Amino acid sequence: LEATPVNAQQDDYIQTANRSAKHLLSLLNDILDASALEAGKMTLKPESTFLPALVTDVHALMRPVALEKRLVLNVRQDPALPRWVMADGTRVKQIMLNLVSNALKFSEQGTVLLEVWPMEPEPGAPATAARIGIRVTDEGMGMSAAVLAKLFQRFEQGDASSVRRHGGSGLGLEISRNLARRMDGDIEASSVEGKGSVFTATLCLPLSTPPTEQTS
Repeated sequence: LEATPVNAQQDDYIQTANRSAKHLLSLLNDILDASALEAGKMTLKPESTFLPALVTDVHALMRPVALEKRLVLNVRQDPALPRWVMADGTRVKQIMLNLVSNALKFSEQGTVLLEVWPMEPEPGAPATAARIGIRVTDEGMGMSAAVLAKLFQRFEQGDASSVRRHGGSGLGLEISRNLARRMDGDIEASSVEGKGSVFTATLCLPLSTPPTEQTS
């Protein structure tokens, strides 16, 4: 239908249907992921993954969302970031997408910044693994201490007016934190009401080599 000749009003209906379908799909995916985690059925499928490409993909996917809201989305990749790691790329990208999507959702102006960098290894950590930091900073509405305290609980999204305005399942952060912990990491948040929030994820990912080198 979208590819056929339509007038402006019909095109608006089509775009509304598209957005609604994507929103519903997102909610269903969150519910399925939460159910899989609860049943212990969610498994990671690590493979040799080009880490910088995941960051680039997130930027490409989220940039139109930022433009639609007239926000600035900046991405900073540290040049020292490991290039190849053993990771479930889909799940690593899911964590980044969730954090960036939330930052854009709860911002009405300003800049959202995604930073990815190599962190100092923890004492005793194997030299064959890299500790990766992922930080998303926004200048949005921020959160009170009370909201922040229950942020990673299932179905928690802040106050009722925020839920009505922005939608969502209240599952994304819980799922993302569970995924990060399965990668020997975690997610933490800090926020100042009215000034913005900072979410920091840490992941511990084994270093790898390009697939062609692995098979040679």
